[in-house]
Amino acid sequence: MIDERVKDWMTREVVSINADQSLPEAHKLMDEHRVRRLPVIDGDELVGIVTRGDVRQASPSDATSLSIFELHYLLARLPVSDIMTRDPITVSPSTRLTEAAKLMIANKVSGFPVLEGKQVVGVVTESDIFRAFVKLMEES
Repeated sequence: MIDERVKDWMTREVVSINADQSLPEAHKLMDEHRVRRLPVIDGDELVGIVTRGDVRQASPSDATSLSIFELHYLLARLPVSDIMTRDPITVSPSTRLTEAAKLMIANKVSGFPVLEGKQVVGVVTESDIFRAFVKLMEES
């Protein structure tokens, strides 16, 4: 794992969302694809990231006095750009996996987009790093 690179462990099939799409659309994409984070794209450029926690935090509590119809109306109009983290931490495919792990620990995040130039080419997560660690342990 000492010389393993992000490109060897990242998820290449990236599920992303456009900045103007709604909160319910983000929630649906996460459920359908069983992912916890979505890179947010404007055109071809990464502008942010939205996580399951962001979606949960933006959702109303049970204590709200709004009707279910008012809630659905408001949520359907809430764009992902309003709840995303702007300018997320990113790495390149050639970044050492140990460096990616250190960035996750230092910034208290569980994953981030992988960029080649300005294009999102993957997502690397703590699960990817854990899989690499297990493989290393099995080989030694």
